[in-house]
Amino acid sequence: MYYHFSEEPGIRRFKPRPSAAFPHYPPVVFAIDEEHAAHYFFPRDCPRVIYWKADSTTEEDLNAFFSHTAAAKIIAVENGWLERIRSTKLYVYTFAEESFECFDGTAGYYISTSEVAPLNVEPVGDLLKKLLGRRVELTFTPSLHPIRDKVVASTVDFSIIRFRNARKQD
Repeated sequence: MYYHFSEEPGIRRFKPRPSAAFPHYPPVVFAIDEEHAAHYFFPRDCPRVIYWKADSTTEEDLNAFFSHTAAAKIIAVENGWLERIRSTKLYVYTFAEESFECFDGTAGYYISTSEVAPLNVEPVGDLLKKLLGRRVELTFTPSLHPIRDKVVASTVDFSIIRFRNARKQD
């Protein structure tokens, strides 16, 4: 199964549309796999930096990024988003896998160029509780810029979502 998260509760059909993040691609419907679903337990516009251990992660980066935690994945969010995370009502749409193809396996993105009807939709519930139920460390920070720069320059796998909404660097 693949998933799509939205603050809209009643979407009956997902129509392919252009992506601001991938403007060179034709219109598509995006979905996410189960392994990466926690990346989307946030309000749509919430900027976040997510990183996890990869097979190619060096010992130096393992120590730098994971020596302080038992979590397999770390999600960094700016402090200013806490109240919106607490108050957002989010819905998860479930799709059959047939019409989707892998777009980015590292980030768990799947795409369909066809219109897709969800099999099911249900509320996600308490987003913080949902995140804490995963093997994830959630960290809040005044600015995402330092962690983004460090992650991008490292050997960890990562996904950076809605960074255009991050606070401007001081």
